[in-house]
Amino acid sequence: MEFRYLGNSGLKISEIIFGNWLTHASQVENDIAIRSVQAALEAGISTFDTADTYANTAAEVVLGEALKGQRRESLEILTKVYWPTGPKGHNDSGLSRKHIMESINGSLTRLGTDYVDLYQAHRFDYETPLEETMQAFADIVRQGKALYIGTSEWSADQLRAGQALAKDLGFSLISNQPQYSALWRVIEAEVVPASEELGISQIVWSPVAQGVLTGKYLPGAAAPAGSRAADEKGGANMIKSYLTEEILTAVQTGFVPIAADLGLTPAQLAVAWVLQNKNIAGAIVGASRPEQVADNARAAGVKLDADVLAAIDTALRPVAEFDPAKLVSPAGRPS
Repeated sequence: MEFRYLGNSGLKISEIIFGNWLTHASQVENDIAIRSVQAALEAGISTFDTADTYANTAAEVVLGEALKGQRRESLEILTKVYWPTGPKGHNDSGLSRKHIMESINGSLTRLGTDYVDLYQAHRFDYETPLEETMQAFADIVRQGKALYIGTSEWSADQLRAGQALAKDLGFSLISNQPQYSALWRVIEAEVVPASEELGISQIVWSPVAQGVLTGKYLPGAAAPAGSRAADEKGGANMIKSYLTEEILTAVQTGFVPIAADLGLTPAQLAVAWVLQNKNIAGAIVGASRPEQVADNARAAGVKLDADVLAAIDTALRPVAEFDPAKLVSPAGRPS
């Protein structure tokens, strides 16, 4: 495993990050989830990403249980706040001071820790003053409940405004967590340049494009049994925009052969591709089976030559999304 600094800070995280969105306390049984975390630790992964909203707080509980007994100082535990939790009452979402303060306490209890290494604004809140949000984060850092603060799916302008306020309050935003893969490149035009200017790294989710870049989905064929596209609990809805004839053909005829030539699995190549971007500090991988973790972890440290990157670009650029307006941030507070 290799490690990278997170933003303009002294914190190092593992290049491969284990994430439990859409898996823990949701798609897989708890014992398999715990074994997957153990596999991550055995592969050298030290960074674990979750959120209070995953499985309506239950995913944090599973992760906390799986990490019990580990040396806390050897881990980086990341969680998030914004989306509705609990009974989804009128103050159970967003980035108000009330919701943030209550949410950090709940996350720490569920994770079984005194602090999280990184606390992330899961989306931008258009209905709460940014000053209120940043002040709450500053207080959480001073209280020692979070060591660092990050964001998720914030635009370039939002990052600039947030960083300016953070600096005035005596802390810094050090990370942003967007979707990024060889098929979803919307951060390249604006978010990455702004982040480099501001001292912010990206921690990216869905580096294998919801599994499409594994090559297991074939043009004109039904989704394999047990795959995310066949899961009606939520996975199928997330992946459906990628399951076009054009995208699946490009993956099969262009991307998969490149991986084979390099002696990599398509998933390993997909993860290695995002890590070639110097603004990417880590790639989040999930797993429904422990063996998937070890497979994805082998992407750490892989260096891709310029001709390989050019070949991937030729294969996938025509079907990739680049529009910066397609960031996932919502237009308002969740309800």
